[in-house]
Amino acid sequence: MSRKVLDEARIHAAIREKIARSHGEIVREVESAVAGNDVVVVGMKQNPHVRQARKTLAQRAIPFAYLEYGSYLSEWRRRNALKMWTGWPTFPMIFVRGVLIGGASDLEGLIASGELTKLIASPHAGS
Repeated sequence: MSRKVLDEARIHAAIREKIARSHGEIVREVESAVAGNDVVVVGMKQNPHVRQARKTLAQRAIPFAYLEYGSYLSEWRRRNALKMWTGWPTFPMIFVRGVLIGGASDLEGLIASGELTKLIASPHAGS
């Protein structure tokens, strides 16, 4: 099943570039971190789910990169660009070997099933 994304042909040509440029720097920053690290957590201040995901990884001695963008009251427009890019509606956004695995509860599920260890070890997880 694939998620619905508005086809570019259905976006007026006059605004395509504006959409493409909107907060593109944050997407590029996350893409760069994902390319350079096995595990990346993207989050925000004051979010207990972000804090829990980081704690879970640290307790299991799983190295990860952490990118933090604002808080509940700041940088929401920039974070919105990440939500539009990934289709994931909440934070944290956790990437393993280039694959978005979801949030804190999804991380816990992969740990419980043993799949997280396999994803980290797999040389082709992001393919």
